[in-house]
Amino acid sequence: MTCKNCDARLRTDFLYCPACGAKVIRNRITIKNLWVDFLERYFNLDNTFIRTFVHLFTKPEVVIEGYLQGLRRKYLNPISYIGIALTLSGIIVFLMAKSIDFMEFDILETGAQTVYQEKLMGFILDYQALIFLVYIPIMAISGWLCFDKKKYNFAERMIIFMYALAHFSLFSFIPSVLVLLFIPEHYITFSLIASLAMIVYATFIVVRISGSKGIPLISRLLLFYIILGALYLFTSILIPVIMLLTGEIRLEDFLPPPQN
Repeated sequence: MTCKNCDARLRTDFLYCPACGAKVIRNRITIKNLWVDFLERYFNLDNTFIRTFVHLFTKPEVVIEGYLQGLRRKYLNPISYIGIALTLSGIIVFLMAKSIDFMEFDILETGAQTVYQEKLMGFILDYQALIFLVYIPIMAISGWLCFDKKKYNFAERMIIFMYALAHFSLFSFIPSVLVLLFIPEHYITFSLIASLAMIVYATFIVVRISGSKGIPLISRLLLFYIILGALYLFTSILIPVIMLLTGEIRLEDFLPPPQN
């Protein structure tokens, strides 16, 4: 018999191909073996996903710098990790779309909920994955001085924050689902709190990986926050500008609804 992945010759008792390492599949796909494969792939205690998830809490520098230095088998690679995060975020988007009528956009209690706010949320739902990915280079740019001791280039900083944002998305998944299912009217407030938590986790990542300490580290973190805030503000302004240019919104949508 031959390997279906690389066409290498196999003995009939082989469980894995010695040439490419692929598992030898002999049985047809059934619900049972699909379920077993899913459990083995993602929830086995020896699996790289579980190990990556736990260690990104306890020793993120080992996971991230290990990948940057060539460690490829022990932990899940950042592309696969962010792929899982984006897949689960699709569930969040689905629940948000179902709960959008219950959400309270007027978190400052001004008494006015504009058409723009509703259309903005719809736009974010439609392009949620793209917006999520945009924040990776934004954070990589913001952290350009935080890793000066390590001399990480832009692509390597992208990897650092790819892991950070994917991990934040994964550990915030269950709380997000619970809020959307039981108290959707508070989801906007929850999102703001979660954004602050994301900054805290990103700071934790920077502190654990950066070679700086003391005053130099604090000054670089402050610069990181300033640049990140400026780029976030720019992105927040750019989104409604794009919506205006594409006709998604009109200027009158910014006005509060008339009072009865």
